Parts: sequence; structure tokens; C-alpha cells
Amino acid sequence: MCLHLRLRSYLCWVETDLLAHMSSKKLWTVVLLLLVLAGRSSIQESWANSVSWHQGNLLSTDSWSDALKGVTSVISCVGGFGSNSYMYKINGTANINAIRAASEEGVKRFVYISAADFGIANYLLQGYYEGKRAAETELLTRYPYGGVILRPGFIYGTRRVGSMKLPLGVIGSPLQMILQHAKPLSQIPLVGPLFIPPVNVTGVANVAVRAATDSVFPPGVIDIHGILRYSQQRSV
Repeated sequence: MCLHLRLRSYLCWVETDLLAHMSSKKLWTVVLLLLVLAGRSSIQESWANSVSWHQGNLLSTDSWSDALKGVTSVISCVGGFGSNSYMYKINGTANINAIRAASEEGVKRFVYISAADFGIANYLLQGYYEGKRAAETELLTRYPYGGVILRPGFIYGTRRVGSMKLPLGVIGSPLQMILQHAKPLSQIPLVGPLFIPPVNVTGVANVAVRAATDSVFPPGVIDIHGILRYSQQRSV
């Protein structure tokens, strides 16, 4: 199950999580009209009332293929955790389906929010990372000039767990301030991933939307330091 979010000529597939919330909100402020495939979200904000909510599944192309008609840009934040086979399916197969369908429909730009390498975590979460890298390979093959891959590390913001709000920024923001200036340390073998700076969910959403809507945004892989740099710039 995924959010499928359409705004005039822009479309976004996202999980129902913090990044989905911010991506949806940012896209809504850009073009005002959304169509989302996932059933009604639990988001209780005024802008969400302007969204048309539907249901779809990236593992079943027939449930959403018509939504690509007339679309010029796509953002996908789809991913998840579980068994290795499940993680490969949701991080890899689902996104590969979306990339292929978008390419065949003539969509010009595709932005995929992937994940930074975390050393030993790559082996512990093998299906997760193998799935994401398979999706990245498909994107770079299908979209050599219009594909953008964002690789954030820990994404922080205010996350809802039931009726509770967890302010992850209390930890994430200070760490970002410190670690964003420690890029050389992040390249040290084995321990380097411990120095990858967190990033605010709003920053990731802003960069994703800019990559999808700005025709001169460069294609290719954008690492965490690139995300931080672009998030601090104003779109022209």
C-alpha cells in the first residue's frame, strides 16, 4: 500500500509516514491540487482536506497505471522494513515497477528517495539495501538525464505514534549542526557511517520537490551533504 499523490502534472508515491506528510504538504503548496492513492490519511491539517484520496498498490500496476497519463514528474518515497524478501519487494520491486511504468508513459523526471549506506547495517538489512540499489540502477538506466536519487541518512522531525508526538528534532537537529561539518570523518572505513549527519524531513521534502519541478536540477545521485546544501538554497 502506498500514497499516490498527483498535483496537476506532478505525481508522488509515498509511504504513510513523516516524509509522506512533508512531501505531500510541500507539493500541495506548489500546485494546490492533489490526488492520493492509499485511502484517507490520518493527517489532520487544513491542506489535507483539499486532497482526493484513493487506493492503490505499486505491486499491482493495474491499480494505478492510468494516473500516469499527463504526468511530467514523479517522486517516490516508497520503502519499508520486515523480512529480507519483503524489504526487497517493497524497496526494490515496487519502485522498479513505478520507474518502468513512468518511463513507458513518457514521464520526463523521476525522483527517488533512497538511503545512505550505513556500513554494517547494509548486511543486517540486506533486503532493504539490495532493493534500494536495484531501484537506483533501474532509475539511472531508464532516466540518465531526468532521474534524481536522494540518499539521506537519519531523517528527523515530529513523528506521530498513535496520539503521541515524538519530537525527533531534539536529537536530530543538534547532531546535524555538528556532523554536517565532519564530512571527512564520514569517509573513514567501518566507522564512517556513524558520522553521517541527520537531516530535517522538511529539507528532504524541499529538495525532492525542487528536483521534480526544476528542469535544470542535475540528474544523478545526491548524497546527504548534497541534500543539506540544496535544502539551504532558494529555488530560482
